[in-house]
Amino acid sequence: MRIDKYLKVSRLIKRRTVANEMCEQGRVKINDKTAKPGSEVKVGDLIEIQFGNSTTKVEILSISEHVSKAESKEMYILK
Repeated sequence: MRIDKYLKVSRLIKRRTVANEMCEQGRVKINDKTAKPGSEVKVGDLIEIQFGNSTTKVEILSISEHVSKAESKEMYILK
């Protein structure tokens, strides 16, 4: 799955266009490498997202095309 879509489905970022822009600005990393919006993610990858001064690090536990709001938090674990 593409990183921009994963960020939206997992509700780490509310909109896919915002996720896309953050990737283009170099504020998203996958396994310590800067991610492009089309970069593929898989289970076990570590994602680092820079929100202003704070940084969020998560590990992917599952990938799914459609999930409910409650299930979205089960797609990753904070590191």
